[in-house]
Amino acid sequence: MTSQFQVIQLIGRLTADPTCRIGHEHESTAFRLAVDRPGSKTTDFFDVVTFDALAKLCGDYLTKGRQVAVAGRLRLSEWKTEGGERHSKVQIVASDVQFLDRPKTDAEPVPANA
Repeated sequence: MTSQFQVIQLIGRLTADPTCRIGHEHESTAFRLAVDRPGSKTTDFFDVVTFDALAKLCGDYLTKGRQVAVAGRLRLSEWKTEGGERHSKVQIVASDVQFLDRPKTDAEPVPANA
C-alpha cells in the first residue's frame, strides 16, 4: 500500500505576528491562521509552520492581519508530559505561502513574490 500525500489549501488572515525560531538544523516560522467558513459566520483557526527559506520570507514580511493563501500537508504530533498526560497537536506544514494583500503602511517592505 502506498501512502498518499494530501494537500490542504486555505485562505485566511494571521491572528498575530509570526513566531520565528532558529534550530540547529532548520529555521522555522509559526503562525495562526483565521479562516472564515464559506456561507457561514463561523471562523476556524489553524496552526501553520514553515521551514528554511519560506520561514525566513514569512518571518520578514508577514504581520498580524495580513491575508495569505497557504498550501501544505497536515502533521499530527503526539506526546506525553512527565506526569503521563497525553497531548496532540495538528499543524499545517506549508510548502507554499502566497501574500494576498499589501502591507498596511508604505514603510513596510514588499517581497518579490507579492
